[in-house]
Amino acid sequence: MEVYLPIAEVQINVVLVLFVSYIIGFMSGLFGVGGGFLMTPFLIFMGIPPAYAVANEANNILASSTSGSLTHFWKKTMDLKIGWMITSGGLFGTALGIVTFKYFKDIGKIDLIITLSYMYVLAIIGSLMLRDGIMEIDRFKKKVAIKKKLHTHYWIHGLPFRMRFRKSQVYESALVPIILGLIVGFIAAIMGVGGAFLMVPAMIYLIGMPTKLVPGTSLFVTIFITGFVTISHALSFQTIDLVLVLILIVGSIAGVHSGQKLGQKLQGSELKTLLALLLLGVGIFMAYDTFFRNGEPGISIATDVIAEIGFFGNSVYNMSVKYPITYGISSVFIALIAGVAASFLRKKISLWRSQRMNKPAMY
Repeated sequence: MEVYLPIAEVQINVVLVLFVSYIIGFMSGLFGVGGGFLMTPFLIFMGIPPAYAVANEANNILASSTSGSLTHFWKKTMDLKIGWMITSGGLFGTALGIVTFKYFKDIGKIDLIITLSYMYVLAIIGSLMLRDGIMEIDRFKKKVAIKKKLHTHYWIHGLPFRMRFRKSQVYESALVPIILGLIVGFIAAIMGVGGAFLMVPAMIYLIGMPTKLVPGTSLFVTIFITGFVTISHALSFQTIDLVLVLILIVGSIAGVHSGQKLGQKLQGSELKTLLALLLLGVGIFMAYDTFFRNGEPGISIATDVIAEIGFFGNSVYNMSVKYPITYGISSVFIALIAGVAASFLRKKISLWRSQRMNKPAMY
């Protein structure tokens, strides 16, 4: 089933995109990481221009983050005070990232910058995760227990404006979460990811947060950062395609909840090693596609509609061009509603199953 995307101006196979988004959502839930690192490269592989892939995946992450954040809110496993401070820095970092994005778009280099960013970041993160995964498997086989010092002191801990975060039971400079948010927001604007790959280890090792509060707080921050990224891209570049966003949201949310169920039954070190190999594989493929592929260059951002796209497609296109702010806000609200609906549905299903099996609900 072929559908023409009115904003990205490419034709896609809906079944293929649904399948890929479900699989990546499944892996996201299985490995416990955001799917942006995988979904954006795969959208590029399928012919979506990189600038459009970044913007629409940020909108998609907003939906899944909303769903996951609500679940953690019900469980009371998030620190809202730290979350708000990271968000304050993240919004400023996102604004800087959008300015940088615009600069490279204006000089015609944004597609290359996005591709190179993913290539290097995937290679670095994949290598580090592979090392850690192999070491954990080796320690498990040898039954060696290693005591880790969770909160090593670095220069950043000497910053002023220290305050107490009672939920996490830490006493830290307010500048630490703000600086973290600044970096995460900048990366999110350029790469269309939620930034969990950076936030999660920083929350644990720099801020010293309890591990159980980290995922929920990270998802909470991601809602605001990806929401701002979505509106900014819609306003500045008109790259949000609601048709693509809706397809991605349906597949991703379904996949995430399926992957989370299976992930609870598998060993963490094995999952980390598998994910590392996958990230390295995607990074290598992107490097090959960038430096060694023979053929036409990647699709650049276009401005002219070239096909009959029907009433809905024309409505989407006209709204994005004539009312970009309204269009961006609408995109955010659609993602939020989808995330909330998915979270409530999951809670209802969990309660129904618990009643049948006489077990506590696990949502």
